[in-house]
Amino acid sequence: MSADISFFDLFLQASLLVKLVMMILMGMSIASWAMIIKRSKVLSQAAKDAERFEDKFWSGTDLSIIYQEVKKRKDELSGTEEIFYSGFTEFARLSKSNATSPDFIMEGTGRAMRVAVAREVDELETNLPFLATVGSITPYIGLFGTVWGIMHAFIALGEVKQATLAMVAPGIAEALIATAMGLFAAIPAVMAYNRFSNKVGKLEHSYATFSEEFHSILHRQAMSGRE
Repeated sequence: MSADISFFDLFLQASLLVKLVMMILMGMSIASWAMIIKRSKVLSQAAKDAERFEDKFWSGTDLSIIYQEVKKRKDELSGTEEIFYSGFTEFARLSKSNATSPDFIMEGTGRAMRVAVAREVDELETNLPFLATVGSITPYIGLFGTVWGIMHAFIALGEVKQATLAMVAPGIAEALIATAMGLFAAIPAVMAYNRFSNKVGKLEHSYATFSEEFHSILHRQAMSGRE
C-alpha cells in the first residue's frame, strides 16, 4: 500500500456496506463520547451535592429548619436532599394522623425513602445501558465490516490473472479500518461504563446509609412523641 493513501481515501474506496459499517461505528462513538462527558459531570456533581448536604445535615442544625430550606427548592432536589425531603414529608404527614402508632409511621417513612433512593439511582444510571451496548457490540460490527471487505478484496483478486500484494493491500487495509473503528468505539465505552458503575454503586451505598441513619433519627422522634 502506498504511503500517500489516507484514511479518507480508504473510506472512499471501500464498498457500500463497509462504508455503512464505518458510519454506524462513527455515529455510535460520537454518541457514546457525548454521554460519557455528560454522565461524568452528573455523577461528579451528585457526589459533591451528597457530601455537602450530609455536612449540613450532621452540623447540628434543627431538622425542621433544614426541611423548610429544602422545601423551597422541592422542584430542583436530587440525591440525598430528595431522600431527606421525601422521608421527612411522609413522616410529618403520617405523624399528624397516626401520632400514637410509631411503627406505622416509620413503615411508611421508610417506604417513601426507599422509593426515593430507587428513583435517584435510576436517574444516575441513565445512559449506562447504552454505553454497555456500545462496548459489547461495536467490535463485532467492526469485525463484520472487516470480513466483508476482505472477502470482496479476495474476490476481486481472483478475477485477475496475475495477483500482487499491491493490488490486494488497499482493500485489506480499508477493511481492517472497520475493526479499528469498532475498537475505538468500544474501549472508551467499556472503560466509562465500569468507572460510572463503580461511582453509581458508591452513591447508592451513600444514599442507603443516609436513609437508614435518617430513619433511625425519625424513629427516635416518633417514640419520644408517643411518650
